[in-house]
Amino acid sequence: MSARTRPERIPQLGRTAPGSALAPTRRTLLAGAAAGGALLLTGAAGCATGGAAGTDAKQIGATPTGTLAGKLTIWSWDVAAKAMQRLGKTFEQRHPGTTVDVLDIGYENAYDKITVGLGAGSGLPDVLTVEGHKVPGYLGTFPGALVDLTGRAQGLKDKYPEATWRAVTDTKGRVYALPWDSGPCALFYRRDHFQQAGIDPATLATWDDYLTAGTALKAATGKKLLILDAKKDTTFGMLLQQQGQAWFVDGKVAVATPAAERALTLLKQLVDRDLVDFEDGWDGLVSGTHDGKAATAPTAAWWDGTLTGDLADLKGRFGVVPLPAFTPGGCRTSNSGGSVLCVPAQSANPELAWAFLDFLLADRANQASMMQHEGLFPAYLPALDDPYFQQPAPYYADQPVMKLFAELARTVPAVERTADDTKAGDIVTTAVNQVLHNGADPGTALRSAARQIATATGRPPVS
Repeated sequence: MSARTRPERIPQLGRTAPGSALAPTRRTLLAGAAAGGALLLTGAAGCATGGAAGTDAKQIGATPTGTLAGKLTIWSWDVAAKAMQRLGKTFEQRHPGTTVDVLDIGYENAYDKITVGLGAGSGLPDVLTVEGHKVPGYLGTFPGALVDLTGRAQGLKDKYPEATWRAVTDTKGRVYALPWDSGPCALFYRRDHFQQAGIDPATLATWDDYLTAGTALKAATGKKLLILDAKKDTTFGMLLQQQGQAWFVDGKVAVATPAAERALTLLKQLVDRDLVDFEDGWDGLVSGTHDGKAATAPTAAWWDGTLTGDLADLKGRFGVVPLPAFTPGGCRTSNSGGSVLCVPAQSANPELAWAFLDFLLADRANQASMMQHEGLFPAYLPALDDPYFQQPAPYYADQPVMKLFAELARTVPAVERTADDTKAGDIVTTAVNQVLHNGADPGTALRSAARQIATATGRPPVS
């Protein structure tokens, strides 16, 4: 589904870049970058996942009622829609008398349509595809608009990484969606550039190692170390989650913390050493990568879809290692992206909707199938044990890269998501740009951003 949510960084799913409506990528996953968001959603402040949302929500009981029958309508887009159209036929065969109708509504206007429908209380299908980071905002803005799935879903909690499960639950542990795909992060690197510079990528254990290697690599090859979006880059959020934090901690504004300052200082050091190639949006990222402007890309598993689909001529030139850690022995992954399926309270057949969610997202074979056919990296942990993830990948000189991502997916730090994430992310983006493009001091810029977020959300800063 997509890779992140920013249209600037990730265009539309599939042949267009995921999570946006712009450029190309074949099998990208539905996105969920913390700083992303196509529209502003506001909600009750002070709650980790959307406050009082779901107080009066329609619930699905623990026991199925009646025979599954009727028509199920679903909204999605691109490869996500294709996956459900393909497997929907299998669902219909297993449950005679049912029909699965998947409508590809396109990413560009998807959230306008969804938000209007949630606000009006009418006009939505039985099942919605949304990016995981959107759920807290919807819970905070539209209490009761999504079906409470806790009665059926609570037993699945241990089948998903905590980081993804947290996004679909409120502060009381009620479940309002099932995770679909995720975006565990690692470091993609150009084998030929590293070989030319005489650098072993396995030695990049920390970000300090990465900085040192970048300087040597640039001197030997003339290549920059990585590409950042010139306007709305999301790498800062990835680096923050790697340290176990997002914009808020315990409901308080946490963008002026030591972890945040470490992350932004790292990015400034990369810029100060002339190791960053700034490009505009998704098109710039893809073309810059194809042209070999940078030797690495710290990003998520969905980047594989773009490389193998749109940069097939570079077969054999890439490898993957875990992200460098901030401290020796520290966490070596993060998350960028991920989507979920939820059931609007308007659904005419919530029992059938739940049966389809369970069939599609809590089934090892189906999740592995969507990885193989549509490139959707499973959030469902049992699927990661499928033999597919052990196979050598010819594109990466037979390195079994999905085995590495499957291992990393189990260790992604869980962070707090709130209804105010989009609002905070917009302010943080401005602060990051001030540091990377205008030379502002990271600590000063982040403290200013924290004050602005506190004012905008009514949340106190972390003391």
